[in-house]
Amino acid sequence: MTITTLGIDLAKSVFQLHGVNARGAVVLQKKLRRGAVLTFLSKLEPCLIGMEACATSHYWAR
Repeated sequence: MTITTLGIDLAKSVFQLHGVNARGAVVLQKKLRRGAVLTFLSKLEPCLIGMEACATSHYWAR
């Protein structure tokens, strides 16, 4: 499973992740609690991450 693009829907407690490969095929659909997001992302290979533009996106982008 190679994720090239990961979309993240930010929320207060549960985040939705949607990952696709280079061909655009869905390879990941996952719900994570806020506390598990950093652990999950640290295990991924580098990829493009898109997230909605809201106040909390600035925190997660850093």
